[in-house]
Amino acid sequence: MEIEKQRGISVASSVMQMVYRDHVINLLDTPGHKDFSEDTYRVLTAVDSALMVIDAANGVESQTRRLIEVCCQRNTPIMTFINKMDSEVRDPLDILDEVERELGMPCVPMTWPVGQGKSFGGIVNLRTQTMTVFESGSHRRPQDFDAMPLTNPAALQQRFGQEWSIAQESMELASGASPTFDQDEFLAARQTPVFFGSGVNNFGVMEVLDALVDLAPSPGPRLSSLVVNKQPITQTVQPDDEAFSGVVFKVQANMDANHRDRIAFVRMASGKYTPGMRLKVMRTAKELRPTSVVTFMSQRREAVEEAYAGDIVGFTTHGGVQLGDTITDGSVNLLFTGLPFFAPEMFMTVVLKNPLRTKQLQQGLAQLGEEGAIQVFKPEMGGNMLLGAVGQLQFEVVQHRLKGEYDADIRLEGSQYTGARWITANSPAELKVFVEAYPQRMARDAADTLAYLCTSPYDVRLAQERFPTIHFHPLREHAGLALQSAG
Repeated sequence: MEIEKQRGISVASSVMQMVYRDHVINLLDTPGHKDFSEDTYRVLTAVDSALMVIDAANGVESQTRRLIEVCCQRNTPIMTFINKMDSEVRDPLDILDEVERELGMPCVPMTWPVGQGKSFGGIVNLRTQTMTVFESGSHRRPQDFDAMPLTNPAALQQRFGQEWSIAQESMELASGASPTFDQDEFLAARQTPVFFGSGVNNFGVMEVLDALVDLAPSPGPRLSSLVVNKQPITQTVQPDDEAFSGVVFKVQANMDANHRDRIAFVRMASGKYTPGMRLKVMRTAKELRPTSVVTFMSQRREAVEEAYAGDIVGFTTHGGVQLGDTITDGSVNLLFTGLPFFAPEMFMTVVLKNPLRTKQLQQGLAQLGEEGAIQVFKPEMGGNMLLGAVGQLQFEVVQHRLKGEYDADIRLEGSQYTGARWITANSPAELKVFVEAYPQRMARDAADTLAYLCTSPYDVRLAQERFPTIHFHPLREHAGLALQSAG
């Protein structure tokens, strides 16, 4: 996006596919900024393993802690890459200690740095017992770096001097303090293999890719549910099941400014996709007719000839698909759940500078709301639309995108609301009574789910005391199919 180029940060997750050692790797890159954590949480529901990148100077940052919690809750295996070793950084033993202390996960070094900053000499690959020699420059491919065997310590000592001696000593300390690598512990997210390098120089990257192919899990089973006689039934979908199924974990509008397209990213859970096959959106029971189905490699799109469980495919659509939708070939009746929407903590009122652009504003807010870039609330009593966000930067990005992509110039003004809770009731009659009691507080989000807007934390408590049969939810899963109670 243009705003990403201007600010030098990621504000939306991106998807790429590559082939390495005859394996297809689907890479989902997420924003690191905390204001876009919702997008990152949703992407984590689509992956089979994660790569945690840690700045060797800053160590474990606050956003990392939260994301690792999400990974551990889902038992997502985590590999760790300690980046920027060619800068002035902290001692590697100190970083490992912090990772274990802060994240509660034992570290198993797979590579080890020799020196740092200007004296960074390279990394020792503990799996192959070789040392890869560092050279700066982003033009080099990972496989182009020179390697020296550890069987000739005299040559290493002569070339790297004191840095080699220090590295040897710290390697011994690390190996003595670290557990041996256990595949089962890794797959259960109770142990993380650790790699060192410099991403900007493509250094230490190949070792990570090799470990990804050797250690990371293939696509695994996914839990789904269906309702039979008003009772939810959980079932497991296996990746080798014949029926096609997948879940929409990301929707992105205007990826190609020339075509104003809208792409729904589907993580396939089972079956095989082939061009022209009939697909069904389970939420609406309507047929999905994508104008094209693509996969991504950097800025290049390629038409999908076939795809399997674990692949990420992009369906170009003109509406009718939401975040969290389950897509099948129609032969199975199931729904995937677990795509989270968190109650926003900040609100702003949308004021359109030019009233003649109302249609463009409505289209932009509808698409950005469905995309999950921000939460859009339409008050039941009418009036200006409200934007709800986790962080301030979300507002700025949406304002920028509305102007650049939809030609809708807006002004954002403060709002009296400080929070929202999605509401459900035991019966439609009870819900109707509650809505009539608080008509000014009712709003609907992009998925048309009813929400109660509050001005202070006490609002929910008072409303709950007055209407004990109403349930207030701080977390909504996709399309209103599942709501998590606040307890």
